[in-house]
Amino acid sequence: MFNIDLTYREEFQSTFDRLYQKRQELQNSRPLPNIALNKIRESLSLEWTYNSNSIEGNTLSLRETQMVIQEGITIKGKSLREHFETHNHDKAIDYLYSIVDENYKLRSIDILSIHGLVMRSIEEDFAGRIRNGGVRISGANFMPPNANKVSDYLDELIEFINTNPLGLNDIELATIYHHKLVWIHPFFDGNGRTVRLSMNLLLMRCGFPPAIILKNDRKKYYEALNQANNGNYQKLTLLMCQALERTLNIYLGAMPGSNYDYQSIQNIVSEPDTPYGQEYVSLLARTGKIDAYKEGRNWYTTKEAIENYMATRKRKR
Repeated sequence: MFNIDLTYREEFQSTFDRLYQKRQELQNSRPLPNIALNKIRESLSLEWTYNSNSIEGNTLSLRETQMVIQEGITIKGKSLREHFETHNHDKAIDYLYSIVDENYKLRSIDILSIHGLVMRSIEEDFAGRIRNGGVRISGANFMPPNANKVSDYLDELIEFINTNPLGLNDIELATIYHHKLVWIHPFFDGNGRTVRLSMNLLLMRCGFPPAIILKNDRKKYYEALNQANNGNYQKLTLLMCQALERTLNIYLGAMPGSNYDYQSIQNIVSEPDTPYGQEYVSLLARTGKIDAYKEGRNWYTTKEAIENYMATRKRKR
């Protein structure tokens, strides 16, 4: 079950270092003003619900998701299930915040509870219960294990996460957990949302904000999971790092006196002292070579990130 190719680690070391440095900056800035903290958490929870549900086919827009959660409005033309999915995911996020702290250890009851919240009023008979039959996943390159093995595999995964026998960092551990729970596919429905929620317990317990996989990255996300089925975690690790860096940047940008100045790549490369074109800088962003994050379909970075990349290249030469 734990056939994991770790040869990618050296390639990501500078990215890991940057993310941990940002986490340290965030921790050093705490406590953030409550009003700023609450606004960020509210905004991220909304995005988290919208993106995670959209990946699974929910058609509510971000604005409609906000109206359902914050204003209690029923959206005309949208199914009852889509409304339940929205409310349920929001409640599941609240549950995460209520149980996680720096001493948190992963427990099967928490995974089941998250699933119970996700599927409440949708599939009551199966909400919070491990599947007792087979499932197939459209477009996936694997067959989930037999239902009789699910409980044992889940226990094995939890033991692996809590003991960390390979000495993985927090980001790697969350990435592998993410894939392995998808592979086990412990439920008839609601696996994806449950995975993306429970994965963040492993990040939040060590001071990171939640990593939100974006709807626009859905294709890359599924490709990365398929690659991970063959033991290669390179693409999934990159996607996780990018998702985590985005939320770190959101928090750091809200810090009093923040010097973070992210601009669209298009604007940065238009300046005369930038030696690279938009296509190349976008490639650096997509491959995690520079400090950058994605909003919608656009990438944002800083002049400092490009200068640091240039300096690193000169040293290597």
